[in-house]
Amino acid sequence: MPAFSTDRTFAAFLFDMDGTLLSSIAAAERVWTAWAGRHGVDRVALLAHLHGRRAIDTIRALNLPGVDAEAEAAAITQAEINDVGGVEPIAGAAAFLANLPADRWAVVTSAPRALAERRMAAAGLPLPAVFITAEDVVTGKPAPDGYRLAATRLGVAAQNCLVFEDAPAGIQAGEAAGAAVVVISATHQQPLNSPHPSVTSYGDLHPEAIAGNGWRIRHI
Repeated sequence: MPAFSTDRTFAAFLFDMDGTLLSSIAAAERVWTAWAGRHGVDRVALLAHLHGRRAIDTIRALNLPGVDAEAEAAAITQAEINDVGGVEPIAGAAAFLANLPADRWAVVTSAPRALAERRMAAAGLPLPAVFITAEDVVTGKPAPDGYRLAATRLGVAAQNCLVFEDAPAGIQAGEAAGAAVVVISATHQQPLNSPHPSVTSYGDLHPEAIAGNGWRIRHI
């Protein structure tokens, strides 16, 4: 992957949540592993395609006979709300967000709002003024709907935003929205095959206001 560039300025910053602002992998995989066992689903295959997508979309894609996808998704969401063990912020995320004005950033997550708020609180991260969750879009990632909606609510064009992502579905969503993308690789066991710049954490990143020309990210 190319090194992170500080040349470009942006109107706003759009963040995925799980794996990007916070790590919830352990909790999510506990819940989904139990669900897979109850339904005879291959755990390894499920977990490989789980992250970055709405629960309802993951379940529907399995085409399990006799399974009410909406009811199962609701049950999984409640189980994840109940289990936030090990949820923690990505290194440097809290400080990075604290340096951004409230009207210059948003979160776009595939999690339902109740779960998203629970995980952000568990990680000690602030809730954004613009918070796009699973209920806010008809079509989830990799569709660009969530990122486009977030940009609209911030009053900017998606093409002038920088998207922070960690999962292939979210990266595709950012690309389809026309935004620039940077990959947060803190939770990756193996590097993603992506043409976008990648950083392991926010520790070396600092948002910098450019008078009359938006914001850029300084790599320190």
